[in-house]
Parts: sequence; C-alpha cells; structure tokens
Amino acid sequence: MSTGPQDSKGQGKAPLVAEYVLGLLDSAEHLRVEKLIADSPALQRERDFWSARFAALDSEFEEVAPPAHSWTGIEARLFPAPVPQSWWDSLALWRGITAGALAIAVAAVGFSLVQPAPNSAALTTQLVAALRAEGSDVQFVALYDGTGEVRLTALSGSEVPDRDYELWAIQGGGAPVSMGIVPVNARSTVELSPAIQAGWGEGSVLAITLEPKGGAPDGIASGPIVAQGAVTRI
Repeated sequence: MSTGPQDSKGQGKAPLVAEYVLGLLDSAEHLRVEKLIADSPALQRERDFWSARFAALDSEFEEVAPPAHSWTGIEARLFPAPVPQSWWDSLALWRGITAGALAIAVAAVGFSLVQPAPNSAALTTQLVAALRAEGSDVQFVALYDGTGEVRLTALSGSEVPDRDYELWAIQGGGAPVSMGIVPVNARSTVELSPAIQAGWGEGSVLAITLEPKGGAPDGIASGPIVAQGAVTRI
C-alpha cells in the first residue's frame, strides 16, 4: 500500500516505513530508515500516512503500570523452576489470550496492511496472533495473509544456551504439529505444511516452546511454553 507515487529512493520501502512508525525496527535499522525518510519526500508522505493511521489506536488503550508480578517473572527467568511435563494436557492454556497480547496484535495489524490484497476475497484470509505467556519475556506477533506462509516478528526474548525455540500449531483436538525452529529477536517466515493448512483458520493456536538444541526429540514437545496465542481474523 502506498499513499502516492514513489521516487527512486522510496520505491519498495513502504513496509519499512510502517515498521519504523510502529517501532518494530532495531536501533540501527531505525536510524537507517530515518535517514532514508529525511532524503525522500515520498517516504515522508508514507511516514505521515502511517502515523495518522496508527494514531487512531492510541485512544483505544490506556497506559497502565507494570503488574506486581513482573518481578516474579524476572526471578523465574534467572532461577528457573523444574520444567513441568504435563502442560500439553491443558487446552485452556493454549486458548488463553490476554488483553495485553491483543494490544500487540492490533498494533501489528498495521504492518500486515502494507501488503496489498489482490481482491476482497483475499482480505478474508488475513489473520493475526499475539504470542506471549505469563512469566515469560518472549513475545511474538504472527501474521498470515493467505500466501501459505506465516510471518513472525519477535518483539522480545533472549537466546538460551544449548536450547532452541520451536513453533507449534494446535488445531481442534489434534496433537501439536511442529512448524520448526524459529529465531528470537528476529523476523522469520514459516511455510504452512499441507497438514496444517487443512485445518488452518481463526481459532487455530500457535505456541512456542523452549526445546533442546535442534528441536524437540521425535517431534514431540518436551519443553515449557514460553509464548502462545490464538489466531484471530483481522
């Protein structure tokens, strides 16, 4: 999506400008895009367009103080408790989404809008999920626009020595299906397998677990859930 003709410096940069306005870029990339915008009237128009569009979200959410349990989460990260082995038995855990996660998802919708839909039918396939879990600092936003791929943006979290983060799809009453290892503090794209696509849609659940290096043994989740969320239609 673009607000008007782009000059040579602005061509193809609309998604970056949207991410710049949302604050999803790291400091180095933010500074680089800021310089690009300063040198390009077309990108300045894109920046103003997205700033105005996202400004409407400000009135929907009130500032809140950090919850009292934040320190508990920090302690849990520094001094982790033994890994529970039965969390996959809790379907309610997979389905839970907090108000804070929804706020993240709403902000992420703006990024998905920079991808032009070929027709109105394609718009009905756009889905978003905000992935987080109580006591965990790992947060992801997942976007799907009907292309057969899920685009992941890691908003926070840290690498863990000798461990990997693994993405899972849970649909209906079926067993979790691995979607592969995903990086933290980075963007990635995960292709939906035919098995996942068959049941994919609003209400599907994405979960990220902390697994041994290389992924869960035998394709069966063994680590704790560090982020999870239900897929919602945009």
